[in-house]
Amino acid sequence: QVQLVESGGGLVQPGGSLRLSCSASGSIVSIDYMGWYRQAPGKQRELVADITRGGRSNYADSVKGRFTISRDNAKNTVYLQMNSLKPEDTAVYYCNTKGLVYRGGVYSNYWGQGTQVTVSS
Repeated sequence: QVQLVESGGGLVQPGGSLRLSCSASGSIVSIDYMGWYRQAPGKQRELVADITRGGRSNYADSVKGRFTISRDNAKNTVYLQMNSLKPEDTAVYYCNTKGLVYRGGVYSNYWGQGTQVTVSS
């Protein structure tokens, strides 16, 4: 059974930092894209950042220069380092994979359960 387990969310003051982690487990063979989306109350889910297996990354304009995505292919883990956090970054952050190949097949699009990030003084 494939699982995406997220960690690292929480409450932080404006200007602070958090690091999110997401580990994929379940006889994983390879994962094309790993990334993070977020959804704030009353808003649509949006891409924050994603990264290819080869390390090419892509960011939403709103987080460029503040967030850094990275991944460890050997551990099937993706990280999101979030610096200079703003109240508008408050949302549930979801781990996402595209092109996840495991011994039982392929998931074209797979989601984690989400982790809450709250930026408030």
